[in-house]
Amino acid sequence: MKLYGSLASPYVARAVLTARYKGIDLKPEPAPGGGIKSAEFLALNPMGKMPALEVDGKYLAESMVIVEYIEDSHPQKPVLPQDPLQRAHARLLARIVDLYVAPQSGPFFRNMNPANRNETEVEAGKKALGKALADLEHFMDAQGPWANGAAYSLADIAMLPSLLITNSIVSHFGITDLFTGLPKLGAWWKHCHSDPLTAGFIAEYLAALQAFLASRRG
Repeated sequence: MKLYGSLASPYVARAVLTARYKGIDLKPEPAPGGGIKSAEFLALNPMGKMPALEVDGKYLAESMVIVEYIEDSHPQKPVLPQDPLQRAHARLLARIVDLYVAPQSGPFFRNMNPANRNETEVEAGKKALGKALADLEHFMDAQGPWANGAAYSLADIAMLPSLLITNSIVSHFGITDLFTGLPKLGAWWKHCHSDPLTAGFIAEYLAALQAFLASRRG
């Protein structure tokens, strides 16, 4: 398998997290042609987005499809529970992140430069993000320590990189605690930063992310 993309992308990071949990060394490689809009990469993934996964001369796109391919092809240490309802619940949390939480980073990305910041757009973004996080909190397991209960799962794989990048971005807009009033998310966040399974990855991911954000501010 070859994974194309940058670790700073939360979507690429999902595939890396899944592979590492299963004991697979899958390191992101630069996109063919030097970028995801190059002719070489578009020949593999015409959507022009990362990640793309090469498997035996064939290609997959979309991060959760890639994550589930790794799950299906390497069933050791599963990231999806056996119970059908718990499996659906893990997928639900991932779906909420993709459809409702991650899109709310747009207003903040567009306004990273204080010199031309649209404060109205930023305030609307803060409200929309707060609503999305509250919805995510609602469906999280109350007992923890992981998002879907006692076991690490696809839900954590989807949530962690996306919330790391969201937290880093909004810190530039006066949001010092992204999870105020969200006790389940707050407890999960602390656990992710202390558990050996995820703490090392967090440090690595944040280093890649900060380099990317510095280039945006520059």
